[in-house]
Amino acid sequence: MTELSSTPEPTETAPKSAPQGFELRGTPITPGLALGVVHRKDHELSRADMRRVPTDGIERELNRFHASLNASKSQLVTLKDQLRGRVPAEHILILDTHIAYLRDTVFLSDVENLILNEQMCLQAAIAKVISDFDRIFRLVENELLRERAIDLRDVGIRVLRNLEPEEETAKEADAEEEPRDFILVARELSIVDMFQLDGREVLGIATEEGGLSSHAAILARSMGIPTVTGLEGLRERVGEGDFVILDATEGVLRVHPDEVVRDQFLIARNNSVGVGHCLLPRIGDDAFKTADGTNVRVEAACGNLPEVDQARCAGLTGIGLYRTELLYLVDKQQPSLDALVAHYSAVLESAGDAPVTFRLLDLNSNFGIGYLHAGREQNPALGLMGVRALLNRGNVLRRQLEAILRAAVQGTSVRIAVPFVTDAAELRGVKEALFDVRSQLQRTGHLLSPDVEIGAIIETPAAALGAAALIAEVDFIVLGYDGLVQYLLASDRENHELAETFKLPHPVVFRVIKDVVTAAGEALCPVRVFGAAAMQPAVLPLLLASGLRDFCVSPVMVGEVSRIVGCADLVELSKALPSVLDASCAADALPIVDKLLRTYDESKEAKGV
Repeated sequence: MTELSSTPEPTETAPKSAPQGFELRGTPITPGLALGVVHRKDHELSRADMRRVPTDGIERELNRFHASLNASKSQLVTLKDQLRGRVPAEHILILDTHIAYLRDTVFLSDVENLILNEQMCLQAAIAKVISDFDRIFRLVENELLRERAIDLRDVGIRVLRNLEPEEETAKEADAEEEPRDFILVARELSIVDMFQLDGREVLGIATEEGGLSSHAAILARSMGIPTVTGLEGLRERVGEGDFVILDATEGVLRVHPDEVVRDQFLIARNNSVGVGHCLLPRIGDDAFKTADGTNVRVEAACGNLPEVDQARCAGLTGIGLYRTELLYLVDKQQPSLDALVAHYSAVLESAGDAPVTFRLLDLNSNFGIGYLHAGREQNPALGLMGVRALLNRGNVLRRQLEAILRAAVQGTSVRIAVPFVTDAAELRGVKEALFDVRSQLQRTGHLLSPDVEIGAIIETPAAALGAAALIAEVDFIVLGYDGLVQYLLASDRENHELAETFKLPHPVVFRVIKDVVTAAGEALCPVRVFGAAAMQPAVLPLLLASGLRDFCVSPVMVGEVSRIVGCADLVELSKALPSVLDASCAADALPIVDKLLRTYDESKEAKGV
């Protein structure tokens, strides 16, 4: 893809008398910075031609259908060839899912039946079938089924676009005013709009809808395309050709920014390092030092190879937590041992000499993984997830452990973190499986790293209250802040109405954390923290005051965490912490929280952030 540095200077691209600027805020998918003009993709299924055809026109519609299916398959095969070597091989498999839908018997027969029996024109038949699937799948509380609905919708739109009149396609291609390189604006994050087969470049993506774990999001991250979703009112307020700045690290779309703002973002872009489009601030030697001179260790929390590359470019010292779910979500079948070994080896190679902690598979029954769960449980968040599911499906656990051990060749520093632990018996079960797999590999002549540490992720109340017993079984512990808050306060972290629960410190949560830190200190057991909510400006300083010094941070959050750490005075925080611990509720701790936030805001203002 064209490097971002090749983007035309905004002062040359934007109109001289631009309308008054404004901002829209959404959810970051892929961090980075993109500047350019908007190109909209407004094709909706509801715009499809709904006319009926005469009897003698049915055969023509069927022929058009199969011609468009063939054209769509050719496009996807071409796209796979273009992406080979540019994104991880397992991500290219996502396009195989789209190719499979083009020959899906249910999809094909439903469309053909509407043409044959209802005499619908082809466009109407495709739109109805896709809309019906979309409506049914979205009513089901299953993220995997929703993802399949989005994939099928992408395929349907691709087929529809291959039916558009040739003169319209030619007109679009020949339009001299259409931008060569652009910021894509659309309703939904979609693979069908992400890649331009005509050589034009998508510099960034802004959408109203689209999930963090969707196939389109995975590919956007792999390609390093700055992407923000959840931008409410986007299509009503942003038009074709508008000049925008997409700050996908902060999740902000700035529309018609003034000259001063443009210049600031040009400087930010030029003073950043990154992979592909994905830009991150350079981290200096004192980036994670508190106001009173205390050093804080920060490692990366990643879920794919591009994020590992970003962490290395940003200067982070290790991968404190690598989420391993991606390979298990891109296909219906369990990943092969060879695929897992190749992926984990690539992670270790990309990390260089830095240590890597692989978190074992952590999926609940919502994801519809047949080889892990027999079906959706009544309460997936409290069912077979994390270590429970792995111990219940020993073949899945042993394959993942074997892949990690085989990837952990001599000279690499590898750690294994066990998710959703509740008691020591679960840890012993994993350790026994690890011992058996290691022994078998050694008998077959594999050279293994002698030092693979094992740790427990503490995110359940039982694990936190029984931390001392768990610590006796492991080499390190990881405090999963978001999960701990969710289960201690019975607050769903996916519920936006409960967002304040995760932004502000709760006395009960911090009493539990303080006890865990004390138990770890007495046993000389290393403890680190991960979780997006832990990096909030009202939370992170109090975690530091609680004695925590090691954090796992998404590369996207590096700059923000550096600023929060930099304005934290541990002497003053240590004096304030007892008042938080003694508070009867979160509201009683608000004066301390307000002071933390005020200090942080003043620090940002002083630094011109």
